[in-house]
Amino acid sequence: MTPDVPLDDLADATHRLVRTVDGLDDEALGGPSVLPSWSRAHVVAHLTLNAEALEAVLRGVVEGRDVPMYLSQEVRDAAVEDLAVAERTALRERFMASTTHFWEAVVAVPEGGWQGEFRRVASGGELLQRVTVPAMRRLEVEVHHADLGTGYEPADWPEPFVDEVFNRLVHDRDGGVPVMLRTPDGDVPLGGGAGPLVAGSRADLTWWLLGRGAGAGLTADPALPDLGRWR
Repeated sequence: MTPDVPLDDLADATHRLVRTVDGLDDEALGGPSVLPSWSRAHVVAHLTLNAEALEAVLRGVVEGRDVPMYLSQEVRDAAVEDLAVAERTALRERFMASTTHFWEAVVAVPEGGWQGEFRRVASGGELLQRVTVPAMRRLEVEVHHADLGTGYEPADWPEPFVDEVFNRLVHDRDGGVPVMLRTPDGDVPLGGGAGPLVAGSRADLTWWLLGRGAGAGLTADPALPDLGRWR
């Protein structure tokens, strides 16, 4: 069993993100991100802690231990807030180190090590497949890179990534508000598809389905519906 995303794609996405974060000065890091109530420092802190958490899961595989990503959601949330207000140089250095250490953990997974499950939080919660770890990380890297609001946009996402996330979101939102999504490749029904017609590129539709923005690049007839949260 091997990861379900090419590792080269994850490496390329990470390199793009690292270049962006490396170019943010202290003032830019403190500026607002695309996400409500989060600064860019919050986004970088979240990406750092996510890399560290997934690294710990994979290190546990090598050591023969079951390691969850986080002790609890509350501990994770508090850690993001604490790191977001840390000294900016320390935040950058920890972020850079986390990307390196995560990659080292990925390549250290032994043959057969991608089989099995792990927990997102220590007590209860959903079980995740180890083999999905690289794909999980790529989703975090690509989406939150755009969340930084520094010029990297959904239109810059690689086409295979857009296709993968678009299809996942259509599946995940299928039980929600009915919408007909009109893409350049054809119509895609969402939640039965008997609702408003929303048209645009697959990248712009994906951004909207993720709960981001106000529908930039999209047209809607009669109006853009409120999809609610992505589960």
